[in-house]
Amino acid sequence: MEKKSTRIKSLLTPGEVAKRTGVAVSALHFYESKGLIHSTRNSGNQRRYKRDVLRYVAIIKIAQRLGIPLATIGDSFSVLPENHTLGPRDWKHLTTQWREELDKRIHAMEALRDQLDGCIGCGCMSLRDCPLRNPGDKLGEEGTGARLLEEE
Repeated sequence: MEKKSTRIKSLLTPGEVAKRTGVAVSALHFYESKGLIHSTRNSGNQRRYKRDVLRYVAIIKIAQRLGIPLATIGDSFSVLPENHTLGPRDWKHLTTQWREELDKRIHAMEALRDQLDGCIGCGCMSLRDCPLRNPGDKLGEEGTGARLLEEE
């Protein structure tokens, strides 16, 4: 019977990272194409990831669950030194950055919820008077035809 090695591997294959993180290999490649994670290549030109990629992927998945866009995650990671191992101080910095954005989204969702209660009576029969889709008929001010209004 073969004895398993207890030695910890310093480099992981994409399959090993996928298994450990629950993220598809294709997602790892996508994250890498966006500059969120990095790999090296072995002599056979196969990707290998440093072990700390596990922490980066975990943070990416947590941030995505919070609704943080990948571009924002990338901006946050871009200030970190290359080959940096994330620690508690880094997590504190990331969450501080993202908290303001989350607070704005929460406020916007609460306002939308509150407006929705008052909107139910119109039945969306009048896009001119709809306080959610076209408040104050701002679309009409831009002329005839289809318009898209996004309020921050």
